[in-house]
Amino acid sequence: MKILASTDRTFGAAVKKVASRARIQGVAVEKTVKAILQAVEKGGDQAVLRYTKQFDRIALKASDLRVTSEEIKEAYHRIRKEEGDALRFAAERVTAFHERQRTKTWMYQDGSATLGQAVTSIDAVGVYVPGGKAVYPSTVLMSAIPAKVAGVPRIVMCTPPHKDGISPYLLVAAHIAGVTDVYRIGGIQAIAALAFGTNSVARVDKIVGPGNIYVATAKRMLYGTVGIDMVAGPSELLVVADEDAKPAHVAADLLCEAEHDEDAQVWLVTTSASLAKEVCRLVDVQLNGLQRTKIASKSVERHSMAFVVATMDEAIAVANEIAAEHLTLSVDEPFEYLQKVRHAGALFLGRYTPPAVADYIAGPNHVLPTGGTARFFSALSVHDYTKISNIVHYTKEELAKVKDHLVRLAQIEGFDAHAKSLQSRFS
Repeated sequence: MKILASTDRTFGAAVKKVASRARIQGVAVEKTVKAILQAVEKGGDQAVLRYTKQFDRIALKASDLRVTSEEIKEAYHRIRKEEGDALRFAAERVTAFHERQRTKTWMYQDGSATLGQAVTSIDAVGVYVPGGKAVYPSTVLMSAIPAKVAGVPRIVMCTPPHKDGISPYLLVAAHIAGVTDVYRIGGIQAIAALAFGTNSVARVDKIVGPGNIYVATAKRMLYGTVGIDMVAGPSELLVVADEDAKPAHVAADLLCEAEHDEDAQVWLVTTSASLAKEVCRLVDVQLNGLQRTKIASKSVERHSMAFVVATMDEAIAVANEIAAEHLTLSVDEPFEYLQKVRHAGALFLGRYTPPAVADYIAGPNHVLPTGGTARFFSALSVHDYTKISNIVHYTKEELAKVKDHLVRLAQIEGFDAHAKSLQSRFS
């Protein structure tokens, strides 16, 4: 990891470069993404199959795309009982958290007028589950359970195919979470199939879930054709640490995110130069003991940085500018800084809240905005699977009370038909 102090003349430019990371990456792949989206829109299943063979090196027929109920039943026999118990435990925790997010239709009386909002679920949601470099049953639970809690009737899951078949952990997780349809399609072609529909895949109304930069860019470019939850691309973690933080813990947390893939990005912001040096040393030491050493090493080499600042307020300011997916506050009194944090997908407070606990069993969702989009996107929640429709009901008497104001406002904007639509009720 490189170390850069706030006194260095390149410090500001380095932080700005990190903060603009999504725009830089997205532009580089837009041409490729656009070509594949257009091909699937025109070619349907055949284009999906062609790209599946090209990118996943799997030759399929259209009839192979959908996973059968027999395959899902068989998946239960391919995992150990304790593994199934762990998935169910995590599902219970995720469900309990997201049930607290549910909102209901509400109304109130304003005179004799009735006003309110109707809350309804989305009809069909597509859940994308990455599968290129790891198996993510936790992402299945995090993406599908909120949809089930929200009452979405059709929950479709797409995940890349493999020569040995789809992981049984993904299929069991999908069954536990209430997924209704599973397709062995990955990458840009999966996002396109969900958005446009094909003969084999009925289109959905919204696409959720994380993915690599190609998947994230495809979702962004299709926004409007279909709804999306957020831009959730390569994993990120920023650790804000004071001088009393444990270097071994900080290094381990950074590697926790770096092992996701080569494009994962991790940063340290600290008030202690000596801690920064020790964390960097321990990152190299701990890398040697990982199963995914090559992946984590490339992530650290390409995208990591340690920033040394003078004060904790300055550290929080840097964190807000970067707007990381995951933000750890490894400080003595983390709740003192909570209100100062403006932009982060998820916050892990204190010395004993490793990111992994939230990835699996804490309950809050781990599908989070990346690339700096935490400035305007939120963590995946039940709200992503519902729609709000306004309710307005006026009686003739209540309408009479407001008609003069309405007519004046319509005249100001030059819409006389608006005014006449009201006046017609009293002519």
